[in-house]
Amino acid sequence: MMETKLVTLVNERVKLRQRLESLLYGTVEIRIKDDKKYLYVHYRENGLAYTKYAGVYNEELYRLILKNNIEARNLKKALREINKTLKTFNYVAKELSEKIKVNIDFVRKHLVETVYKQVVLEDIAATYLDTETIIDGGKVNGLVATDVLKILNLKHAWDFVLNENIITLVTSFEILCDINRLVTEGFYYNAGTIRSVPVSIGGTSWQPPVPIKQVVIEELNQILSSKILLEDKAIALLLYVMKRQIFLDGNKRTAVIFANHLLISKGFGIIAISESLVPQYKVLLISYYEGKDETIKTFLKQHCLVRI
Repeated sequence: MMETKLVTLVNERVKLRQRLESLLYGTVEIRIKDDKKYLYVHYRENGLAYTKYAGVYNEELYRLILKNNIEARNLKKALREINKTLKTFNYVAKELSEKIKVNIDFVRKHLVETVYKQVVLEDIAATYLDTETIIDGGKVNGLVATDVLKILNLKHAWDFVLNENIITLVTSFEILCDINRLVTEGFYYNAGTIRSVPVSIGGTSWQPPVPIKQVVIEELNQILSSKILLEDKAIALLLYVMKRQIFLDGNKRTAVIFANHLLISKGFGIIAISESLVPQYKVLLISYYEGKDETIKTFLKQHCLVRI
């Protein structure tokens, strides 16, 4: 119960900080040069004073900064409350090891490639260039809005996992649910919650049973506490989430990122299915779903793991 509360609080703190960092706020200063007005803002961060150029003066920008100042105060107040609550749990953010930092940097450097591999896996009609443009905040013509949202959601889910406050937390059911919520945000009102209706899987007649929350938690904990190699544990998590179809949608996307939370948190590396391997992977996955063989485990270990 305490772990669930910690994950929720840390996750909320991450979102609040990201929102605060995105705001243009501070004490407004108007500077005049060559009969033109320019806006600057002065603000403090971690006890240090900063000045930032806001833009050429106009009433709309000026009012936006004043509005942002109110939101910034509220965000800082909320952050203080969260930090106060975290102290009651004796929570202290762990210091990242150099190995984990290198792992995070590696994933960030190859984020477009990593997301694109999931795009291919999900049969989303986007090219590598489309994926890169969307991740960089650009616009792409010819893609349906739902595909664009799926790519943005993947980016947000990876950003969540790579945040140092999240990567230091123990890989758990709560983190799994948070990943699915981000992956399917905007598609379902109950994103991130265990499904309560039957689902079918394309390409096979096998149908996963409706999951029971406590059973899922126990089975995940069995995998996480098992005395097997870390890479085998990550692969077991990935395949478990995919086969159990825990959520209404986004299970494959969720499973890949969830398994990577475990790997990255240990500074091990990353698991991703390359575009050229997708056809073979899908055949092996169906065979695994139907209980015919477990060749996919060896396949993933030999061809899809990148060690750091």
